[in-house]
Amino acid sequence: MTEQTNTKIPAPLYAAAGAGDLAYQQLRKLPAVLTQLSDKAAASLKVYNEQANTRAAELREKANTTDFVALRENAASVATSIAQLAQDRAIAVYTELVARGERVVGTGVIEAADVVNADIETTEEPKAVEATVTEAKAVEAAPKAPRKRAKPAAPRKPAAE
Repeated sequence: MTEQTNTKIPAPLYAAAGAGDLAYQQLRKLPAVLTQLSDKAAASLKVYNEQANTRAAELREKANTTDFVALRENAASVATSIAQLAQDRAIAVYTELVARGERVVGTGVIEAADVVNADIETTEEPKAVEATVTEAKAVEAAPKAPRKRAKPAAPRKPAAE
């Protein structure tokens, strides 16, 4: 530990001055560090540009040799296959839902409804036919009234004035 001198300046002020001097010394080195980093960045950039140009040339060559018509046809075939698969899955799901619904409702209820509907149809049909036949017989059986001839109208007297 260093001995402090008996001066009128407080120790924290000396600490701040020491930190300022240290910062000043580091800042004096900054231009050299910036030049060094700039050179390094330029060299790296040159390497990256060369790599990018090489990769771009490879991609151009690949694009020139690619059969896009075959790619398009292949994509269409794959899309059709996927659509068919989706349709098959949808049908399977629908069939499962129908089966589940039948279990929930119960096939006995459906069979009973079919029987009731058949009974309704058979009982309504004869009644409708019977009513039509009855009406037709009533019309035929009704006595026909003789036609009355219209009498000529009597001449009118002129109105009194």
